[in-house]
Amino acid sequence: MASKKQQTHQRILASMHQTFRQNGYDGAGVNSLANGAGVTSGAFYAHFGSKSNAFKEVVTEGVNQLDAVLTQFQETHGKDWLEQFVLFYMGEKRCSDLSESCALQSLTPEVTRSDDNTRAIFQEELLKVVATFNRGIENYGEETKHNAWATLSMMIGGVTLARAVKDPDIAEKIAEAIQGSITDKG
Repeated sequence: MASKKQQTHQRILASMHQTFRQNGYDGAGVNSLANGAGVTSGAFYAHFGSKSNAFKEVVTEGVNQLDAVLTQFQETHGKDWLEQFVLFYMGEKRCSDLSESCALQSLTPEVTRSDDNTRAIFQEELLKVVATFNRGIENYGEETKHNAWATLSMMIGGVTLARAVKDPDIAEKIAEAIQGSITDKG
C-alpha cells in the first residue's frame, strides 16, 4: 500500500494533469495546481520543488500514458489494434474534456514553448511511444505498414483541428478524414 506521501504526490500529479491540459502551462498557477489537489502551495513545493519540475513530471507521465494505451490496444485487439486505436483516438478521446485529452495533443504546444531540458524529456518519451507503435505494426506487412511519425502526427493534428472548430459536423468530417487516411477505409 502506498504511503500517505505517495498518495498525496499522486493526487497532486492527477490534478496537475488536468489543469495543465485544460489551461496550459501559463494558465496554471501553483496555487491553482495545489488547490486542485486539496493541498497547500507549500505541500506542492515539497513534492515538486517548482512549477517547471511539476510540468516535466506531467509531460513524462502523460506521454507514458499514451505508450501504455498503445500497448493495451496491441494486446487486446491483436492485428486490428491500429484500426481500433484510431477509432478510439479520433472518436472518444477527441470528444473527451480537454482536461482528459491525450498529452501529445494538449501538452505539445506547451512543450514547444518550454526550456531545452523539458523538450529533451519530451523527445525521449516520444521515442518510446514511436518504438511501441512500430512494434505493433510489424505484423501489417511492408505493403500496409504505416509510418508511426506520420500516423501520430495526423491523429494529433486532426484532434487539434476538430477541437478548434465550432461546428460539430465539420469536426466529425475532420475525424473521419483522418480515420480514412490512416486505416485506408475512408
